[in-house]
Amino acid sequence: MSIQFIGSTHEPTRVGRVLFDWWHGLEEDHASRAIVRRAASPTAVALTGPYQRLYRRLLKAGWPADATDGQDERLAAIVGLLAHVRDDTARSSGGSQSISAAMSQRRTDRPLVSELRFRRLLESPDSDSLFTALRRVLPLMDYRIDVLGLANDFFYWGDAVRKRWAYDYQWPEEKKT
Repeated sequence: MSIQFIGSTHEPTRVGRVLFDWWHGLEEDHASRAIVRRAASPTAVALTGPYQRLYRRLLKAGWPADATDGQDERLAAIVGLLAHVRDDTARSSGGSQSISAAMSQRRTDRPLVSELRFRRLLESPDSDSLFTALRRVLPLMDYRIDVLGLANDFFYWGDAVRKRWAYDYQWPEEKKT
């Protein structure tokens, strides 16, 4: 079974809708947000009550009960990251901008996420290192990101996502000396 958070028309799937609604509910549920935010790893996220309650809702929405440990681990990492997100850029701006394009937006003469940090992010070999790298990047982006885009990209992290991010990032021009 293919797990998707966003369908082909860029609308949330049933699983995506449950995840998004949970994230949106964190605006009022400060305790759950705090509990999940304090979790330092995907495993720590999976051991929290808020995650387990969400997991049960996701199972009812179509998350596969026979998901592999790796899939459940990536879901826990996604939930841990989303607890830090304050604004969903895809819904607040009326359109979807790729995550890496958002990282390359400029505040002054420099991108929100530097070229060096972005390259290191692309080199993340597994979900644990990607989780840590994205937790460090989110404050640079003022905790604003496409919620379901992040979920899909994190879940399917690999060469295809890395390449898409690399093409979407607005690389700074080389300085001529």
